[in-house]
Amino acid sequence: MDKSLDRKLAAIHANPNSREFILADAKDADMAFGIGAPGLSPESHPGELKYKTLAEYRDQIRAITRQGLVDIMLMSASTNYALTLEERLFDNSHVTPAIRANDTTDVHIARGSHYAESAALPFRSASLDHAMCGHLDCAPEERSKGSNLGLYSVTFNNDLQNDLRTLQAFHAFREEAERKGFRYFLEVFDPNIPGVIAPELLGSYINDMIARMLAGVATPGRPVFLKIVYHGPKAMEELFRYDPHLVIGILGGSAGTTLDAFQLLADAQKYGAKVALYGRKINSAENQLAFVQFLRLIVDGVIGPVEAVKAYHAVLQRLGIKPHRPLEDDLKLQAMNMSYGGTSTSVTVPAKPTADNHDGCGCQTAKPAADKHEGCGCQTAKPAADKHDDCACHSQEPQKASAPAPKAASENGYPKFDNGLPDFTRMSVSQRLAYHRDRLGLGR
Repeated sequence: MDKSLDRKLAAIHANPNSREFILADAKDADMAFGIGAPGLSPESHPGELKYKTLAEYRDQIRAITRQGLVDIMLMSASTNYALTLEERLFDNSHVTPAIRANDTTDVHIARGSHYAESAALPFRSASLDHAMCGHLDCAPEERSKGSNLGLYSVTFNNDLQNDLRTLQAFHAFREEAERKGFRYFLEVFDPNIPGVIAPELLGSYINDMIARMLAGVATPGRPVFLKIVYHGPKAMEELFRYDPHLVIGILGGSAGTTLDAFQLLADAQKYGAKVALYGRKINSAENQLAFVQFLRLIVDGVIGPVEAVKAYHAVLQRLGIKPHRPLEDDLKLQAMNMSYGGTSTSVTVPAKPTADNHDGCGCQTAKPAADKHEGCGCQTAKPAADKHDDCACHSQEPQKASAPAPKAASENGYPKFDNGLPDFTRMSVSQRLAYHRDRLGLGR
């Protein structure tokens, strides 16, 4: 079956301003956290750490792959062997299997260990042949049996000797990968040693290291896309403008609140990202399938982050699942660690500047709009234009200036535009929730 990743990459290179967006579920944490990788078991109790099993972890991979809303499933080489080569899970799926091709020492997170506190050193457990055909020394005709895509990560710490080793290992990997027809995407972590780069220069440092290290790599040896920490609009736009064909992806980092996850995705896409790889954010969700559904709705421009959090909680309520935190708390942004070991710089997803929207508007906060400005229509069924011109509260939805005139209602009773897209500005809260429940197949 044709893979959505290949189709979307072709579309992005044909038009870097395309809205095509690649989602990946990173289920490779067993190469970092070991026993704790699958997450806490629902059978655990306060004060007791009981983890899900590897079998349960792989069951979740199967479920999300069959859901079909992600484009890439990233796994350890051992899980890839079990699901891709033995089980043939991806044969009739548009989802592309991928492996974590290396595991530098900053992702060695054993209980009681301190490895991640030392400057990252290059290391690789996985064999490319094992990923591609299941044994060493694949014959050319065998290389298409398994996965031919992997994540290769590098971590720079502004340290000449360690960073030189990292670049030398990367050079050797690229040569082997090109000879074997193995594609890769490049993850560039922030320094895992605090204080080696001034915080205000971190985004610039990472951008410069990416541009510098890839300048000497010809097209056949270059990554299919990047995976980096989102350092805000300025750094993202700078890298996108420098070379739109780099295809920038963001990593999700630690779990955080649901708004952390949804807002990060929307903001990164707005400023040039074309890929998002969420691991801990998906794996920590109360319901992974519903969480992934809303990630896809956000990047497709159907729903905004705040509204998505509210709709996600409505889905959890419908399913009888207790959320990790109350809706009020889940609508807050908080700092997140962006490294496995939690030792690197923490970032907070920047709120949208109020100047871009309207002074004092509470649309992006957990507080009711009425607390912020009298009469704002952002949270009502009335069009935002009736209340204040150029409101960005529905920035992920069709805007007044470019959207066609809406019809009265669609066949199912929801307001929609002439192009068939739902008109959320004219929906009541109950209509919005019902709409998204219908999309998830949950009924009303």
